[in-house]
Amino acid sequence: MKSSVNMIMNQALELSASERSDLVEKLLTSLDEPDSAIDAIWAQEANARVEAFEKGELESKSAEEVFSKYRNR
Repeated sequence: MKSSVNMIMNQALELSASERSDLVEKLLTSLDEPDSAIDAIWAQEANARVEAFEKGELESKSAEEVFSKYRNR
């Protein structure tokens, strides 16, 4: 890491848990910027899945069936 990043990291580690949590949230939020190209790809995928389901080409499971698989772990 660059020395400036190390310095910021060391300063961040001196913050209280609450302050570090706020910092992490702000940093993660800064990475989550909309990307219209990715949004378009997801929209196309979602439409293709709905179309496949409506044509009977895609099986579905109830939410209860899906969640029960993970409750028993």
